[in-house]
Amino acid sequence: MCTRDLTHHAHRDPDEATISLTINKSQCKAFPDETILACARRHDIYIPTLCELDDIDHTPGTCRVCVVEITQAGKDKTKIVTACDTPVREGLDVQTRTQRVRDMQKLQVELLMADHLQDCATCNRHGDCELQDLAQFVGLKENRFFDRAKVEAREVDRSSPALVRDMRRCVRCQRCVAVCRQHQQVDALVMAGVGVNRLVQMRDGVDAANSICVSCGQCVLVCPTGALGERDETDRALDFICDPELTTVVQFAPAVRVAFGEEFGLPAGTNVEGQIIAACRKIGIDIVLDTNFAADVVIMEEGIELLNRLKEGKKPTFTSCCPAWINFAEMHYPDILPMLSSTKSPQQVLSTLSKTYLPDKVGVPADKIRVISIMPCTAKKEEAARPQLATNGMPDTDVVLTTREFARLLRREGIDLKTIKPSNFDNPYMSEYSGAGAIFGTTGGVMEAAVRTLYAVINDKELDQIELEQLRGFDGVRSANVDLGGPFGKVKVAMCHGLGETRALVEAIRKGEVDFDFIEIMACPGGCVDGGGSLRSKKAYLDKAMARRATIYNVDRKQLVRQSHKNLQVQSLYRDFLEAPNSDKAHALLHTHYSDRRRDIHQTVREMWDRLTMSTIVY
Repeated sequence: MCTRDLTHHAHRDPDEATISLTINKSQCKAFPDETILACARRHDIYIPTLCELDDIDHTPGTCRVCVVEITQAGKDKTKIVTACDTPVREGLDVQTRTQRVRDMQKLQVELLMADHLQDCATCNRHGDCELQDLAQFVGLKENRFFDRAKVEAREVDRSSPALVRDMRRCVRCQRCVAVCRQHQQVDALVMAGVGVNRLVQMRDGVDAANSICVSCGQCVLVCPTGALGERDETDRALDFICDPELTTVVQFAPAVRVAFGEEFGLPAGTNVEGQIIAACRKIGIDIVLDTNFAADVVIMEEGIELLNRLKEGKKPTFTSCCPAWINFAEMHYPDILPMLSSTKSPQQVLSTLSKTYLPDKVGVPADKIRVISIMPCTAKKEEAARPQLATNGMPDTDVVLTTREFARLLRREGIDLKTIKPSNFDNPYMSEYSGAGAIFGTTGGVMEAAVRTLYAVINDKELDQIELEQLRGFDGVRSANVDLGGPFGKVKVAMCHGLGETRALVEAIRKGEVDFDFIEIMACPGGCVDGGGSLRSKKAYLDKAMARRATIYNVDRKQLVRQSHKNLQVQSLYRDFLEAPNSDKAHALLHTHYSDRRRDIHQTVREMWDRLTMSTIVY
């Protein structure tokens, strides 16, 4: 799991900067393990980049945009090198803006653009593209080498219900390969081909739908262009909204409200729940519900399910609310599927209830209701398309919009979140939520929410200390012994986020090296606040994680009700409709099953060589 973005900016002892060099005639001190680019950044000297991404320690030097001109101590002849993978040396003289450097950068960007589809206005990254920024930086005014037929002949893979891979826009930066291989350790992407035909492909040359991709979307977060993106469904959502015969229901996830305002110029982590409600109503949504409510319901179902398993001596139990984790388990470790909770995710719980419980309450036939889900997650699109999450062939969730799609939809409708007056939920059935439901949006939140309710169910009283600090943190894996009291006593719990860490944990469990009762898994580092459908940052990965996370916890602290079982609307749901957690009716509606979709990984000698050399620093 990548946490470098949260730690590598920590202050280092200046005395360790023992190497003297000059950059643009400014005297600089560098650390012995630094590259020219890293040293320049510390001294606030700009060098353009494209393929490099410091947050995931990725410096392949493939784009050749960060070239600088250097003169080594004791030598007269200058040399052009890439700053991202060239280490500093004592007495080095670095020039970043010589005519030779500028000419080379301009030519390189022109070549990159020539190898790139020239339809920026229709690209999902238009106006937010790192390649466009570079074209502006070098002053590109023409493109002498563009071969439209050759570029348009490249693969566009739309086979996945979640993601689109458009190789007409790929710049071969390899960021996606690096984050998938080294951090998520799914290894679904490879570099294939040679020369100008060398591009990113799915492993084994299959399409995305038949690959080992789990749709976590972390590759999309690091892509600098529009080569990777979510399958856009904004027009389909608008079709439902504009149809007078249909009643549209919108739900939005806990993480969306704290990871959306930045798209409209608000500080990272700003809670824009009220503005989202108002925006939904303004574009014509009939009923606005909260996925947080369903998170509270999930705790009731999953918690009782866990207690039943503990009584039977079955362990561990894995959480099941993360769809990319479900995909990962089905494809890579199908033998552990019996250990997964059968409770549906909050998205699917709310969608199911919107077409079973809600119709009688609001007087609308179930077949006239369409559920639009706003999620920080690309894998939610694939989850909604699962056959077992449909009723009579009709999906329970009709459309999933990522946070990025919802932002595009609001811009199309002329809505600015900064200026819209906030509104409140007014649905009396499925819009109330507890603080426990809110913290589902960050890693460790599901476990903490579950413990709050499990303790109350077992002991008929509430926890004295409701905030469980031992369950919080940003380590890839965290574990704790939690005293649930009663016949259960202390249980061993673990929280894991990022699929690289998840793979290691699952392997340890299979080998009998670790022993846990209950394990929360989030496929995305940081949890849903950094989901693959979240807003992207240029030249950064997870840079807003801590701000979003802090707001999630503040939402919890400000709630009058902080335990799922104390949510009055949840109590009404069980009293009036579901009878009890894990009742036959609740199990029929709110639980699901999983399938063995094992896919074997094959590696060629070329792929193994690429793995060894893609980030090697060469002077």
